[in-house]
Amino acid sequence: MTTQPKHRERIVRTAAMLFRRNGYAATGTNEIVAVSGAPKGSLYHYFPGGKAEIAAEAVRHAGGVVTATLKALTAQNVTAAAAIRAYGRLLAGWFARSGYREGCPIATTILELAPATQPVTAAGRAVFQDWVDVFASALERDGADPARAASLALTAIAAFQGALILARTAQNETAVAETTAEIANLFEGVSRSGR
Repeated sequence: MTTQPKHRERIVRTAAMLFRRNGYAATGTNEIVAVSGAPKGSLYHYFPGGKAEIAAEAVRHAGGVVTATLKALTAQNVTAAAAIRAYGRLLAGWFARSGYREGCPIATTILELAPATQPVTAAGRAVFQDWVDVFASALERDGADPARAASLALTAIAAFQGALILARTAQNETAVAETTAEIANLFEGVSRSGR
């Protein structure tokens, strides 16, 4: 009897959630198995590289969820500035509901493992680039120069990463709200001028 593929997905989703809340080092494989409800053998079947291999997949999974959200927001909103405002509201609401216990879905794992664990580093690099690309495309759609759009999109992602840390520390969404407002203003300015 072979292990069903559904266990792989459950392991990845559970690991992403646990790494996000507790960090990579504080999350053991036994906890991943217990919370996911997957048989322990399926963990080693799907992830012969162990916990680090699970971490790389968890980063890809969690990052992909954010990428899909960003793509939806940029498609639903007329401008990049409107999309970033919608994203800021989404982040602030989600963060408050978590009691400020959860941060970026990939940052805790990346901070613990990069650059020493190359598969995780590569997964994180690709995810962050996907997020930058979404906002850069939205800015270009608004008329921004491609090089400036890419630079500003990178700045936005970096600013939100810092804002999440500050919000978690302060236990309020002020940093997210203020970062959102400033980035939206920058997006509007570059979209109007095209550079």
